[in-house]
Amino acid sequence: MGVHGQPSLAIEATDLHRRFGDLHVLKGVSVRIETGRMVAIVGKSGSGKSTLLHILGTLDRPNSGRLQVGGTDVFALSSTALAAWRNARLGFVFQFHHLLPEFTALENVAIPGMIAGMSRKAALRQASTLLDFLQLTPRADHKPGQLSGGEQQRVAIGRALMNAPDILLADEPTGNLDTETSAQVHQLLRRITTDMGKTLVVVTHNPELAGLSDIVFEMRDGLLLTSTGE
Repeated sequence: MGVHGQPSLAIEATDLHRRFGDLHVLKGVSVRIETGRMVAIVGKSGSGKSTLLHILGTLDRPNSGRLQVGGTDVFALSSTALAAWRNARLGFVFQFHHLLPEFTALENVAIPGMIAGMSRKAALRQASTLLDFLQLTPRADHKPGQLSGGEQQRVAIGRALMNAPDILLADEPTGNLDTETSAQVHQLLRRITTDMGKTLVVVTHNPELAGLSDIVFEMRDGLLLTSTGE
């Protein structure tokens, strides 16, 4: 909770504009996302959902507007400071998991920890704990090619959680999965907010995943509209 018992804000974006040449994709998007909430962003293809997610995740910069994440004015940071901040505070899950094929599931999850300076032993221990949470312990020593699509995506989620980010951002995380496997990943994403207390922002076309969220926003004509939850 924040000051005077008010919910603390994980993300506060104000009047974000993003243009690509003559194409005005974001036309003054403002949004406040409370800590520990699961938020879905839906909308037609080309509506700007992924563009907004990339800006909220500091992978792209707006042409104008302000973004505060966890109270930090992120785009006021230098590029080097922003990269370090992003690696420590944010986790990303994409439609394509991009696991490293020569490493096991356990090693794929552990790699971000080792990059961040953890010892191999500590990173593997933390990765093992995450695989247990993800119900993947029996698959720990399997390489990506030996895993199903759903298992690979769960490994990718574990990798995103490895450095204990405050916020997880997911772009169509079940876009390549069948209905039954998608439902399992949806429940896992819900548990990440409920059991781990993470803030989750997910872009999705999937109504079942959106339905599990606390708030659903719709991107339309470059603006963000609240659909449910408020």
